[in-house]
Amino acid sequence: MAEKAAAADPSVEQFLAELAHQRRASAHTLAAYRHDLALLQAGAGDKPLAELQAHELRRTAMRLHGQGLAPRSVARTLSAWRAYYRWLARHGQLAADPCAGLRAPKRPRVLPKALGVEQATALLDVPGDDLLAVRDRAMFELFYSSGLRLSELASLNLIGGLDLAAGEVTVTGKRGKTRTVPVGAKAGAALADWIAQRVALAAPGEPALFVGRRGTRLGPRGIEQRLAHWARKSGLGLHVHPHMLRHSFASHVLQSSGDLRAVQEMLGHASIATTQIYTHLDFQHLAKVYDAAHPRARKK
Repeated sequence: MAEKAAAADPSVEQFLAELAHQRRASAHTLAAYRHDLALLQAGAGDKPLAELQAHELRRTAMRLHGQGLAPRSVARTLSAWRAYYRWLARHGQLAADPCAGLRAPKRPRVLPKALGVEQATALLDVPGDDLLAVRDRAMFELFYSSGLRLSELASLNLIGGLDLAAGEVTVTGKRGKTRTVPVGAKAGAALADWIAQRVALAAPGEPALFVGRRGTRLGPRGIEQRLAHWARKSGLGLHVHPHMLRHSFASHVLQSSGDLRAVQEMLGHASIATTQIYTHLDFQHLAKVYDAAHPRARKK
């Protein structure tokens, strides 16, 4: 989306410098903030950002949305603008916050996709006993068994997180929050099999639980590619991404137990409102059962 080039506001660089040095923001976060503030600067032209009014920010946000920026991306952009204007206010450069009351376009509610129980079984029972197959089966059984995030799975070490004797795994998730979740029997057996053979692939001294062909830690992208490979071999006929296994874990545990609080704890959600989206998945499952089984629900 083309915007008129505008001179950079020096306060933006000061804001980003503080984020980098005092708050230790990641390079990814800094790049995103820089991009989002550049969009605001382009809309402001030569006018200093501290002098913009609420209606001008609203107009710029509406224009971005009208040019095709998705509601989620607009919301992220507004979040960067709010952080910047809060920083200006703290440094006495702002009389009133122009972001007050500014809201992003409403996002359509999209339910996470989950595999059916039979689909998950077909995926995890793909035949193969070579070293990579043994590793992959351990990864994906653990993924589905414990509802881990992709980053949590990739960061696991051989020593320190996994306790097969106790049947549990401890991971550090978002905001540095640590949680311990159960490891199912099938996942435990697959992991024990992999650990017994891991030495044939891992480089000396490599701490990662899951390693690639070069013997070093298998990263998130590598895990995604292997899961896509397994999905093709399983004959499911659909693309399976790593987060789908987490969704499947949550949906299937909730269908069986109905214990929303327990699912919240195992997923590591800070708010139960985040977990409640799976109740909608559960309702979809129940509605299908009802439609198929209830004599007055069937269409003639």
